[in-house]
Amino acid sequence: MTFLRSVKITLEMIRWEHSIFALPFALTGAMLAAHGWPSLARLVWIVICMVAARSAAMAFNRWVDADLDAVNPRTRTRAIPAGRLSRRFAAGFTIAMSALFLFGAAELNRLALLLAPLVLAILFLYSFTKRFTRWSHLFLGLALGLAPSGAWIAVRGSLDPRILVLTAAVLFWVAGFDVLYACQDEAHDRSSGLLSVPATLGTGVAFLLARTMHLAMLALLLWLVMLFHLGPVALIGIAAVALLLLWEHLLVSPRDLSRLNAAFFTMNGVISVIFFLFVATDLLLRKP
Repeated sequence: MTFLRSVKITLEMIRWEHSIFALPFALTGAMLAAHGWPSLARLVWIVICMVAARSAAMAFNRWVDADLDAVNPRTRTRAIPAGRLSRRFAAGFTIAMSALFLFGAAELNRLALLLAPLVLAILFLYSFTKRFTRWSHLFLGLALGLAPSGAWIAVRGSLDPRILVLTAAVLFWVAGFDVLYACQDEAHDRSSGLLSVPATLGTGVAFLLARTMHLAMLALLLWLVMLFHLGPVALIGIAAVALLLLWEHLLVSPRDLSRLNAAFFTMNGVISVIFFLFVATDLLLRKP
């Protein structure tokens, strides 16, 4: 019962349900590679690898940042600093999820397995970036942006440079909303010597930069449509994403961060799902 309770606390700590942020983009990459739905077995292993990799990265992040979380009023109630979960269990969970990710990559193909350790290295590196660069947001964006390229490799066993455009789009999307999310820790990060765009450049600049990143995301998605010769349904999906991003930015301002969680957790989950549904529909309608 103690073990099961620790697992439950760990899943709550890493918010495993937020795998939905990057999973739809991974599924988009898989469908672009397969020109439709990949096989069910391949699809299942892609989902397993996605959830396992994210779970390993999140548990590692909470383990590494436990001391920092303990002195931050916003995060001191997290499981490890609050004493509800041991560091040892978090480390063991990280190892178990990493092993599952590697096993899943091996079930997909040789290139996926060869690149899997590099993926884990990038995911784990993010947890240290706030200690040496203000651009940690871009590292987080890269960590999630690997999903569509990884899914492409899972289906094809090779990498097509075109899918890197979707990786770049996800990178700027994630980095943009992470810049906004970091605004609530601006004062704490500055006093603690941690680096972020809000802590080093201020909230006003952070908002401007986040908007620029999201405009870059939309431009990259339009480029993706051109590269893969997608149709009007995909374009409608991008228009929907643009409207949702606009709404997200209208929810918060440099002077009012009270609705930041709604913008971060709700809207971004909706954005990724909407984009996938429209692109998937476009692919299936155009498939001979």
